[in-house]
Amino acid sequence: MSAPLVRSPVHLAVAIDAAGHYDAAHFTALARLAERGTLDFVTLGDSFARPGLDALAVLARLAPATGRIGLVPAVNTTHTEPFHVSSAVATLDWVSRGRAGWSPEVSTTEAEARLFGRRSAASAAEAWHEAREVADVAAKLWDSWEDDAEIRDESTGRFIDRDKLHYVDFEGRTFSVRGPAIVPRPPQGHPVTVIDATAARPRAAAARHADVALVRTQDPSAARTAREELRDRARAHGRNPERLRVLGSVPVALHTTADAVELAGLIGEWHAEGAVDGFHLRPADPERDLGLVVAATVPVLQHRGLLRRFYPGATLREHLGLARPVNQYATAGGARHDRA
Repeated sequence: MSAPLVRSPVHLAVAIDAAGHYDAAHFTALARLAERGTLDFVTLGDSFARPGLDALAVLARLAPATGRIGLVPAVNTTHTEPFHVSSAVATLDWVSRGRAGWSPEVSTTEAEARLFGRRSAASAAEAWHEAREVADVAAKLWDSWEDDAEIRDESTGRFIDRDKLHYVDFEGRTFSVRGPAIVPRPPQGHPVTVIDATAARPRAAAARHADVALVRTQDPSAARTAREELRDRARAHGRNPERLRVLGSVPVALHTTADAVELAGLIGEWHAEGAVDGFHLRPADPERDLGLVVAATVPVLQHRGLLRRFYPGATLREHLGLARPVNQYATAGGARHDRA
């Protein structure tokens, strides 16, 4: 008798964007609901173009109120200092004990540029070039502290081993960063980078930098083509394509448990065809739709062996089956903090 086919689990994530809500309790309830369904992570959008809460701050508030769900805020890289981006995302990883991600986004309008008054609006090409450089320097800054750089020796008064801090000396097109970071290396090494890779420019960034790429489509053939392209381009950059998760990002509007069961069938079909590694759900009504997903879709997927019944690990990287990155300076013997 032949051995049974072993299928990799489906990765599930959900957007918890909710216009008009400004209370922590609303977002906390959604994140806890997603956690009850053993989803990998929640995302929260952000934009300079509309009033609203800071996504990164909201998810930092949710961190102590949740225990396993990954937390992935949108972070605009165009008008935010790269050093501050790196520090804020690292801090989210610390307060969540290794459950942070971030989704780099860009700003290209004059109206948004005027909010800061530092420079004119950039073209999409320039903004995404800068976003790729921000992703580069963020990874370097997260590695600028080796994992065992902290000594905390009260008897000698030594807090850190200066030989295990590193300058990054990064020169980008629009900024430069010397380093090292002001925050110790995050628990995950690098918080998970999630990029919406639907359009051409962010897809190029995702192939080079993303741990998770989102593709907005309702066509499994288009999703499979995008996944193959992303994996091929990642390989061309010297990356292992097996370390890139590609999720189909789909709108969801559910009204009955029958709809939620139908969604489970769609997820199973796409997964069986190898179109995607999982799904990022974008609910029309987060409270209603996510409630039905957890009540009806999740049990069906679990029954079919396509979704975990519990979190076997504690970090977002563990949920996604991604290894913790090796520190590039510790292995390469980079320049020391106390160099001449």
